[in-house]
Amino acid sequence: MTPSLALDPPRAAAGRAPRARARSTGSRAARAALMGTAFAFLLLFLFLPLAAVFHEALGKGWQACVAAVTEPDALAAVRLTLTATAIAVPLNLVFGVCAAWAIARFDFRGKHLLVTLIDLPFSVSPVIAGLIYVLLFGAQGWFGPWLQAHDIQILFAVPGIVLATVFVTVPFVARELIPLMQSQGCEEEEAAIVLGASGWRVFWHVTLPNIRWGLFYGVILCNARAMGEFGAVSVVSGHIRGLTNTMPLHVEILYNEYNFAAAFSVASLLALLALLTLALKSLAEWRLRAPTPLEPHP
Repeated sequence: MTPSLALDPPRAAAGRAPRARARSTGSRAARAALMGTAFAFLLLFLFLPLAAVFHEALGKGWQACVAAVTEPDALAAVRLTLTATAIAVPLNLVFGVCAAWAIARFDFRGKHLLVTLIDLPFSVSPVIAGLIYVLLFGAQGWFGPWLQAHDIQILFAVPGIVLATVFVTVPFVARELIPLMQSQGCEEEEAAIVLGASGWRVFWHVTLPNIRWGLFYGVILCNARAMGEFGAVSVVSGHIRGLTNTMPLHVEILYNEYNFAAAFSVASLLALLALLTLALKSLAEWRLRAPTPLEPHP
């Protein structure tokens, strides 16, 4: 009888065990190296600069920090930032929902062009966007003479700042909703229409509940970019202190005047708003990952 060349089961299992342990050890080491690299990068380029901002803001005490944030020009910058954001975000919300619904649910001529135009602010420098508005609405621009004849001020005023903010924040809501709505499909909406629901009822009772957390996520990103926009707003604002300076522009002016404590104090307020936005963003991400009551837990 020919002897068997196969290993007996205990010996084969004993040979596989060291290899499995080696792979497990290697995977744990790789995971630890990747996590260490990521945390080191975040510590060096995110947490330390953020801590430095708050350290410099409080370098002369709480009183100096509060005084810098509550002085009239700083309060005017805060109000203008919040005003521009409060106007730009709802406009982009409406546009984003309409564009996403059209792109995800319908086929029409120019669909790919619309998607490309939505992505345009990602590829165009904000400074170039500001110069475009100067070309359109400046005194020597295309519509400048007509605007001057009718005493309408666009540049170096709130309308120009709002237009620049709207331009740079256009993609965020739409780009968040388009893949979400495409992945969800339209079966539920078609079923509601077959059952006799009108278009508005389908939107309010079927579409909107399905996209509400993705919409919230896009609005948060849009809000964060609107509050922190610098380049486009800097070109169209005119840097008029107390009138057309947003918070980022006010920080720049204070820093250029070597008023570092006040500059970092206003920057810390802007950072706090960013951290609040980040917390809301994390909440939206957690809610998007959470299964619905009808879905099994992973």
